[in-house]
Amino acid sequence: MVKNNIEVDVKVKCIETGKTQVQPAEEIGTTSQYVNRIIKKKDRVVNKTFVQMMEKLGYDIDLTYVKRK
Repeated sequence: MVKNNIEVDVKVKCIETGKTQVQPAEEIGTTSQYVNRIIKKKDRVVNKTFVQMMEKLGYDIDLTYVKRK
């Protein structure tokens, strides 16, 4: 199980960096609509097979974000 709420995490990081969700989407060459679809489904951000494997091994997934220097 992915413990993070990825949608909220993205929104918080956008606020922290003073960007809208549209700006990083455009910077990586995609649309904000596509990014929105991806982040609303946890299994699209973190590969579903990977999540299932980790669950079978007895682990949950907790993503940690580290600001680049």
